[in-house]
Amino acid sequence: MNDARMQLGRRLMTDVLAPVKRAFVGKDEIVDLLGVCLVGGENLYILGPPGTAKSALVQEMARRIDGQVFDYLLTRFTEPNELFGPFDIRRLREGDLVTNTEGMLPEASIVFLDELLNANSAILNSLLMVLNERVFRRGRETRKLPTLMVVGASNRLPEDDTLGALFDRFLMRVRCDNVDTQLLPRVLVAGWQLDVIGSDRQATFSVDDIRKLNQLLPEVDLEAVRPDYVKLIGRLRQAGIPVSDRRAVKLQRLVAASAIVCGRMQADVTDLWVLRYIWDTDEQIEVLASLVDHAIAEADESQQATSHPRSRDGRGPDPEALARDLEAIHDRLGTDGVAAAERATLADRLGLLSGRIQWLIDEHQRTFLEKQVSDLWKQLETKP
Repeated sequence: MNDARMQLGRRLMTDVLAPVKRAFVGKDEIVDLLGVCLVGGENLYILGPPGTAKSALVQEMARRIDGQVFDYLLTRFTEPNELFGPFDIRRLREGDLVTNTEGMLPEASIVFLDELLNANSAILNSLLMVLNERVFRRGRETRKLPTLMVVGASNRLPEDDTLGALFDRFLMRVRCDNVDTQLLPRVLVAGWQLDVIGSDRQATFSVDDIRKLNQLLPEVDLEAVRPDYVKLIGRLRQAGIPVSDRRAVKLQRLVAASAIVCGRMQADVTDLWVLRYIWDTDEQIEVLASLVDHAIAEADESQQATSHPRSRDGRGPDPEALARDLEAIHDRLGTDGVAAAERATLADRLGLLSGRIQWLIDEHQRTFLEKQVSDLWKQLETKP
């Protein structure tokens, strides 16, 4: 294996991802996902409210790799011309329907589409081909696109089948919320540096370098991790998380991309961290985290030493938070005057907490909290 190509993965982490993390405090998770999606050639969906730096993150990443970015806010009335460009008037006079794509989506290496779920039927089919096949087709015109990655963003999840098909084209999903108040002082300093003073931004990486990493994907050895991968997919399906065969095949690209970013040409169990981000609903996030973390915890120490930093960032249910929630229900049930409607609400809360407790990895914590849940159910049943 060419050592220079191997070094590219590590350089992506140190020269591109690390500076972006410094510039955007509290967004490490999103930056790491942008990195593996770039290498894996897959798309990322960011769920979060306005003002949480979604567009700025993508713009900064593109500048670091000297890439052309196309950034657009979709509305229900967005027309194809606004994304792909108008017909070339000069060619139209000659009877040719050719699109003038200068400065538009078909020429961009990185695409960011804000309020993605506003996409209407007029642009949906063209957009689906861009996302899935990296092809732009309009009438008799067909061209291969240079797109490395498409990032979509919205403050909601899809609610109908049409938008569900669009959402499905984004293999990775991640939340982007306002940072914790404790980090706000660092956010203000970093934001001032970026907005007013200017960052240490230098394009030390190129689009061609990313393409070289893309070309390494088929050479990554997945054999050692495949049994663990199959076992994990089976566990996810048993937990009610739909993972189609097509999706399971495509996710291997991101497992391989994680290995490349770590400077390895052999994937291991720790690279399965990417499967935390295949959720369809908020309720699946903790379940995925617990199951994936359990699989990674079985990796030996030699694998942990060369693992992706995100593999050590498990975010399963917080046992302390669960205990506090159960205590609050206990305290409320200990008071007089709990009406029937409130008992129903408490029962709903207890049911949700019970579902989350089952995903705790630590058996002692799980057993202890399950006992508390059982006692609270008895209180609810006997409460007059």
